[in-house]
Amino acid sequence: MAARKTFARFFLHFVIIISLIIWIVPTLGLLITSFRPAEDVNSTGWWTVFSSPLDFTNYTLDNYLQVIRAGGMNTAFKNSFIITIFGTLLPVLIAAFAAFGLSRLNFKGRSFIYALIVSLLVVPLQLTFIPILKLYNILNLSGTFTGLWLDHTAYGLPLAVYMLHNFFQSLPDDLFEAAFIDGASIWIAFVRLALPLSMPALASLFIFQFLWVWNDLLVALIYLGGSGQVAPLTMRLTNLVGSHGQDWHLLTSAAFVSMIVPLIIFFSLQRYFVKGILAGSVKG
Repeated sequence: MAARKTFARFFLHFVIIISLIIWIVPTLGLLITSFRPAEDVNSTGWWTVFSSPLDFTNYTLDNYLQVIRAGGMNTAFKNSFIITIFGTLLPVLIAAFAAFGLSRLNFKGRSFIYALIVSLLVVPLQLTFIPILKLYNILNLSGTFTGLWLDHTAYGLPLAVYMLHNFFQSLPDDLFEAAFIDGASIWIAFVRLALPLSMPALASLFIFQFLWVWNDLLVALIYLGGSGQVAPLTMRLTNLVGSHGQDWHLLTSAAFVSMIVPLIIFFSLQRYFVKGILAGSVKG
């Protein structure tokens, strides 16, 4: 029995280490490439640096400086913040109201509405592009911040409602019954009980939505088109590469530049992350 447990533990650690290596190697390759000159990137692979790992003569910050100093980068950062902040807060706020109502209020058709919302998770985003874009052209929302906020809110709501609904369902019924007996209204129960207790789930959802909106390129390309005034960072970084792909080595540096803000958000809220992932997995 002891030998079997030892083997199981060894096998588990082996699988974890292999998985870690699979995840780290591509990122390590990108990191090394981001510091290499263009001529070295085009002539040799990134792994050749291990032939002389202590030789830093071929490393340079020119790629990062070129990315940071590119025209319009400051505006792109500002646009990404504007798009991401509202594109994250709106779906989280609306989903909190919707999930609480669907989980704690009794009304006819509640189960059908919840099932309808969850079923939207399987609808591909690509199916919505043409009809929504036609509607945006009529309403003059194409190429605007408002249009992108509405897009990211609509696309993020099904998952947000699903996650928060499960968490609100897991909260003890006795807690809300006691609050109602003491004279609390639905609004007080939502603000004073549900929201404070759901902070791990809200923080986890905030991380998911923030990362998705910040890293989004497809939705921005579709609904912004050639509008450079509100173009986010992802669109600006793709323009660094020439039409023939001659400056593709800059993408490695650009990738790490765009990762700075998501990493700050993730590590700031990571203590809530695991709790939020497990939210709703148990009752009580």
